[in-house]
Amino acid sequence: MKKHTIGLAALCAALFTSFSLFAQPETSGNYFTSFDGTKIYYEVKGDGYPVILIHGFSGTSQGWKSCAVYPDLLKAGYKVIIIDQRGNGLSDKPHDESAYANDAEARDIMGLITRLNVANYDAVGYSRGSIITSRLLVLDKRLHKAIMGGMGDAYTNPEWPRRVHAYRALMGDTTLHDVDDMMKYIHSQHFDNLSLALQQKYQPSTSKEELAGVHIPVLIIRGTEDKENGSETGLNKLIPNSGLAYVPGNHNTAIRNVEFSAAVLKFLSD
Repeated sequence: MKKHTIGLAALCAALFTSFSLFAQPETSGNYFTSFDGTKIYYEVKGDGYPVILIHGFSGTSQGWKSCAVYPDLLKAGYKVIIIDQRGNGLSDKPHDESAYANDAEARDIMGLITRLNVANYDAVGYSRGSIITSRLLVLDKRLHKAIMGGMGDAYTNPEWPRRVHAYRALMGDTTLHDVDDMMKYIHSQHFDNLSLALQQKYQPSTSKEELAGVHIPVLIIRGTEDKENGSETGLNKLIPNSGLAYVPGNHNTAIRNVEFSAAVLKFLSD
């Protein structure tokens, strides 16, 4: 397993939740109707090899536009696809529990890839977006390379306490103080809290056995100050053909910097 180390640079201003605090610029995208009738918002820009960017919890597609990796991929000649995962942004926010079960979010992405007539593609996920990317590793043979940012091995546990506590807090439990900061932020915004709760309730895990069967190239990117979501070295060991890169920043800042973008571009071009 190879390990890349990216040089230090100045940190961006701290954010609490990746992508969630970014300004929402005017958009000019499209919708497609997914497998269960849910309308999903997406944008496509560029004409080269397709790369889809998958945002984190409570984020939207527009957050990527505040990250160096989005313009850098376009400058490098890639076709860049961004999507509002169901329950977020301009996509539908169903309150039916079944709308979030059985890999619904990964199936949305696979449906969009089919709609766009894409034969093969790369994926870049961050935070919860890496959890969904992990499902694409298992489910979609068209995936050529994948990057998982801001994620360790904790999500492989189907009873991950952080996920369970986030769901319970979003449903009104005020006794779980390990998620107080998350809830303070969510209450300060105009989110659809039930949709967010269901995203946590049905957030998929990927088993160690499933990860052992992944044979495409995967890069795990971790902020040097990121202590969330379990062990990145543990995740690196679980995925046979994976590399590990470190970039400056914590969980909320590492995604935005030029070192993250450089690691992505190097991996995709190798």
